[in-house]
Amino acid sequence: MASQATSEGLFDARAEAARWLADYRGRAGTGDVVAHGDPAAWEAAFEELAVAAGDDLGHARGRVQRHAEDIGMGFRVAGDSDERPWPVSPIPLLIDEREWSGIAAGAAQRAELLETLLADIYGEGKLVADGALPAALINGSPFFLRPMVGLTLPGGHQLQFVAFDLGRGPDGEWRVLTDHVRTPTGAGYALENRLATSRTLGGLQGRLNILRHAPFFTAFRDGLAESCKRVEPRIGLLTPGRLNASYAEQAHLARYLGFLLVEGADLTVVEDRLYVRTIAGLKRVDALWQRADPRLLDPLAFDSHSQIGVPGLIDAFAAHNVLISNAPGAGVLEAPAMQAFLPALVERLTGEKLKLPNIATWWCGDDAARGIVEKRLSDLRIAPAFGVNPLGLPDGAVQGADLSPDQRNALLADMARRPQDYAGQEMVRLSTMPVVADSDLVARPFTLRVFAARKADGGWTVLPGGFARIGEHADARAAVMGDGLWSADVAVHGKRPVAPDSALIATDSTQIRRNPGTLPSRVADNFYWLGRYLERGEALLTIVRVMLGNSIDADAGAALDHETVGRMAGLVVATGAAAHPAQLRRPDLVQLARTALDAVEGWHNIPAINRLARNIAGVSRDRLSADMCRLLDAPHPTKGSMLDRCGSLQRRYAALSGLAAEHMGRTASWRFHDLGRRVERGVVVARLVRTFGMAGASADDLSTLLDLADSQISYRQRYLTGIARVPVVDLVALDPGNPRSLAYQVDCIAAHLDQLPVLHDDGLPEDQQAEALALKALLAATNAVNLDADQLGEAERQLTRLSEAIARRYFLQGAEPLRAGGLTLA
Repeated sequence: MASQATSEGLFDARAEAARWLADYRGRAGTGDVVAHGDPAAWEAAFEELAVAAGDDLGHARGRVQRHAEDIGMGFRVAGDSDERPWPVSPIPLLIDEREWSGIAAGAAQRAELLETLLADIYGEGKLVADGALPAALINGSPFFLRPMVGLTLPGGHQLQFVAFDLGRGPDGEWRVLTDHVRTPTGAGYALENRLATSRTLGGLQGRLNILRHAPFFTAFRDGLAESCKRVEPRIGLLTPGRLNASYAEQAHLARYLGFLLVEGADLTVVEDRLYVRTIAGLKRVDALWQRADPRLLDPLAFDSHSQIGVPGLIDAFAAHNVLISNAPGAGVLEAPAMQAFLPALVERLTGEKLKLPNIATWWCGDDAARGIVEKRLSDLRIAPAFGVNPLGLPDGAVQGADLSPDQRNALLADMARRPQDYAGQEMVRLSTMPVVADSDLVARPFTLRVFAARKADGGWTVLPGGFARIGEHADARAAVMGDGLWSADVAVHGKRPVAPDSALIATDSTQIRRNPGTLPSRVADNFYWLGRYLERGEALLTIVRVMLGNSIDADAGAALDHETVGRMAGLVVATGAAAHPAQLRRPDLVQLARTALDAVEGWHNIPAINRLARNIAGVSRDRLSADMCRLLDAPHPTKGSMLDRCGSLQRRYAALSGLAAEHMGRTASWRFHDLGRRVERGVVVARLVRTFGMAGASADDLSTLLDLADSQISYRQRYLTGIARVPVVDLVALDPGNPRSLAYQVDCIAAHLDQLPVLHDDGLPEDQQAEALALKALLAATNAVNLDADQLGEAERQLTRLSEAIARRYFLQGAEPLRAGGLTLA
């Protein structure tokens, strides 16, 4: 083993692990999981930690965080413009398989109880009629959706995926803190934690026989598919968009499960069937794993102001033509007050007790319960009954003991006015687990989020593990832990070897395909403009570099003709990257270049263009490689001279171009990305030739044109007699063998459009193809001697019309009829 091999060298990992473990046990309390857990398992975990960390625990923490960032996961805090890295602790929470079996049984029981409650709430309503559930507890919830009452559901179930937050007391008892049924988040983070931790503690999986996550996700995917009408259903993950707090997790899950990541604008309902708008027309969607607020799913059924929903979606759902997981309205069960009734309800409905008990809860809408809460106010956590902050809790749940006299009086006064808005819950003390903080081991409280999913046979399966959320401070009260500072993998370990399962389908169980699948119109639009922005930024950067004197020609650059420099400055100004300098002195040009290169606000300069590209990458995580995302997310260089920063950016653009050329599959996504590059480059080259290559051009003009078109080497290899206008124009504008020429771009555009889907089978070119053919004809009908500014201007205009035709045909166009002539619904 790695740990044994290390212990034979100068560094003894086993001895270091034993020292850490003994020291930690001496400082941690008796309620810590290490004290209660399997000693051999924790010894193995600390040995692997020592192998990863050496004698510096901070190294292990940095290593696991780098792995997490390599995976590309992040999260967003409300108000932040950028995502934050997902924080992972290198030390997993270890749970023995026997203890886990009790947790899993309790989670499955609770999931089925919630399913039964929802079926009654939106069905016969017997529990309310019999007094087992107060009507105010249902009607008072903002997540009770009356249009769902009486609907029969596709597959017959309300819930397909649920999550529960558990707290472990110092005595080892697990209790449920919160139910998550509206849009349960975190499963993707559990996957990320497992990947990052296993890469850091490489030998732990085999040493402890840790149960794997993949079978759970496979069962969930199969369960959704089983409820669909078609044998090979199309399943989408509906996201609110990139500004959602867990968008990165949603993209990760969509890629892992093979689901389409879609937004509401991607979808439409036609004749009570749900379709996704794709480059090949409308394609049927059979199931949605929705991660948006259910109240916003359909403006015709729920919130009419929703801008992210799909009109008619609930009609398609009611017609059993699309499965929505989980069913809208499930959030009524998330009310903290609901937990006050679950222990009695499970006994009433099943004759059993809860295998995972709640924290004790009192709903103040009941007079007796309210009296208990008022009497024990200092000992309880006071929470909004329905998750919406009432007047007496402007900042959400509080511990009664922390209230000032004025706050206490205000709370009691509002509780007397509207008691149904409040719930009291017992304070729970949490177990602690080890975490690395400032290169030291400390004990911190934690909660555990577990996940249950419905299988193809209708039963429940529970993810063996989940993820632990670890508190920032040593205070072990659940109420003061908040959202936590770190997360950790949860490793369920056993005695038997674990088969190396994955989410991959057996190689002999499915038909081979070379069709990359459905490409939504929005995604095609994003890839097209990602290509255009990257090419636009690179073109502007090239002008700045040449203007600053970074020419391949040793005699050009800083000593360029005054008029040539003026033309370059005019190109920068025309792009909106800077204001025109008052004069063309060196200081004025440097300031112009600095504005184009560095100014943050007010200009369409290089940082602004790169932000636009980064925003597109933010909504395309499920289709871009981690390397490409990292390059697009990289901060703007700030150190060194302007030429140094230009060089850094140029290498970044080159790396992005190389990744696209060599690592992207030749799918429709790649074609639209390359189309964007070719259209933008064609516009730029046409403009450059018109600016620097017309009759009367000076040697400096022509040399600058070769620099800006990255064709100096090609020209010098081909022509040894010096610079002449006609050969330069032919190379840059008309030579189909020069990958930087206008003709080459047009040929590539036409070839891409010939490979993209068309709506008609009559053999006639569509508008975008006709525009490309016309542009090819324009260039074919001229030569370098006769090519003039008017023809180049017409080429620019045709490229613009071509871009508009591509957008009309393939991208989301709200004013365009949904069922255009020839459009096939599939």
